[in-house]
Amino acid sequence: MATTTVLNPPALMRIGDLSRQSQVPIKTIRYYEELGLLSAESRSEGGFRQFSPSCLQRLNFIKQAKALGLSLQEIHHILQIYDEGQKPCDEVKQTLHSKIQDIEQRIQQLSLLKAHLQQLLTDADVTTQPGATICPIIEHQG
Repeated sequence: MATTTVLNPPALMRIGDLSRQSQVPIKTIRYYEELGLLSAESRSEGGFRQFSPSCLQRLNFIKQAKALGLSLQEIHHILQIYDEGQKPCDEVKQTLHSKIQDIEQRIQQLSLLKAHLQQLLTDADVTTQPGATICPIIEHQG
């Protein structure tokens, strides 16, 4: 006669434990829950939120995605795809391509700004702006 082993479900964590293990502040966890990025499994008899251990993995994903420059809205969309039982890798690729394009555009804008600032500094030694009231370097319309 074969014996079956009953596996105990993983223990639920209170929000403080989740915060310590994930190194995400409690306030942030509550905010993510409010946005739908994360959800408590249940509440204890005392009304405390209880989270499954999978929330730790989810918080780590959110932290990594934010570090790559993804917005919470973009992360939410990716997690929705995952929650529907699909791998969101195609969406992630598309989002990362879009981020690269944004970065390239910002680099161009910053290069133009840098050149403008350098020109202002070059002109600062020779420019006197009649009617400038605060600082002719900035008020110069060159």
